[in-house]
Amino acid sequence: MPNELPSIYFYIPQFDWPKGCIPENIDTCQPENFRLGAYSWTLQTYLRLKADGFPCKLTNTCPSEGIVFGGRSAFPDNFKPGSRLLMIVHQGDKTKHPYAQLHVVQNLQDRMLTHPVLLWPSYYMRHWPQPGLVPRNPERGDRFENIAYFGREENLASELKESTWREQLEAMGLNWHVVSNPDHWSDYSYVDAVIAVRSFKSSGYSWKPATKLYQTWHAGVPAILGCESAYQSERKSQLDYIEVRSLEDTIVALKQLRDDLNLRRAMIENGRVRAEETQLENLVVQWRNFFTNVAIPAYEQWCQASSLTQQRFLMLRYLAVKTKGMRQSMQKVKNAVGLRTRIHSVVSNIRGD
Repeated sequence: MPNELPSIYFYIPQFDWPKGCIPENIDTCQPENFRLGAYSWTLQTYLRLKADGFPCKLTNTCPSEGIVFGGRSAFPDNFKPGSRLLMIVHQGDKTKHPYAQLHVVQNLQDRMLTHPVLLWPSYYMRHWPQPGLVPRNPERGDRFENIAYFGREENLASELKESTWREQLEAMGLNWHVVSNPDHWSDYSYVDAVIAVRSFKSSGYSWKPATKLYQTWHAGVPAILGCESAYQSERKSQLDYIEVRSLEDTIVALKQLRDDLNLRRAMIENGRVRAEETQLENLVVQWRNFFTNVAIPAYEQWCQASSLTQQRFLMLRYLAVKTKGMRQSMQKVKNAVGLRTRIHSVVSNIRGD
């Protein structure tokens, strides 16, 4: 690491600033609405790195010099970095910032989407595990009774909200728990398996992280998951999780887990091994390496660039965004013209023209 580092800031604007004092330990004290990206990414990364001795600062005022990391909503679309400022934006489930030099994405597939990677370089970082997570109680032994979904209910596949689904599970001797209260998302003590499916009709979700998969590995429970790119990118073996594409697949997977004790034990042991990849100390090393090997060299390159080169960079970004907007507008016009043409054709056929 260089002897003299540029100042590294984690930026949370005043409108998102935590109420009260900033916690020293996010595992034992979490600010209200911790699930906001400003806290789960910006504040948490700052606290983890600070606790490890990495030189960084938390601020509610955007600096004019140095390296600044913040969520997408922290920076207005028209905000441009100055001649000595490197912007790193955590994209989350939003669009890329027009002028940020670097982006951090939470899904490996998201690196290659939306814009040319050379013009919008993005770096994949795994999401931090749930602070204060309570793993499955070992005293439950080999019991297989409680099946849970952790998350907002609106993000659960509609088929898994029907009363018939709960009735099917009850007929199999299983209990269905929808844990929609964020205050309870860390408690896996009573859970024997997790189901997380947003939709059986669509797949991909290139902007979503693999957080629910990480949680099951850390909690010691097998997972049944939908067809999402984040999960698929992390998958190394069939023991990582069971992928389902329909309600029928889900029932089959549950019966398989219920009746095959060796499979359950193998998935839990495999999850214990995979959880090492997202242990706090390993993620801290990844973040340190990101700032040391990527962000600091990018900052130095930006500062050493001429004013003309910097302005050219910003202009290319502006033109890329405008061109994309024009293409989208033209496509909408084409779609509207095509629809009018089809309607006219149908009406003409009806009239016998």
